Amino acid sequence: MIRFPRIAENIEINQVEDGYVIYQADRDRVHYVNKSAVVVLESCTGKNTHEEIERILQEAFDLPEVPKKEVAECLESLYQEGLIQ
Repeated sequence: MIRFPRIAENIEINQVEDGYVIYQADRDRVHYVNKSAVVVLESCTGKNTHEEIERILQEAFDLPEVPKKEVAECLESLYQEGLIQ
């Protein structure tokens, strides 16, 4: 896994009624994601480590524990879909 993940270029994020739509122009693909996935995605600045992204998500949703497994799974999915590099 990438140490400092960053959002891929040409990604457009739009909020819709039940989540978010991400348009990936270079692949002409549309992704539907929830708010937590968008928080993880937007935390991929190329400057945050996985641990920092975990803390960002924990604080954003006031979680009692660090969501290590969930963030790892989300990052892997975002990477597989080409939304992060």
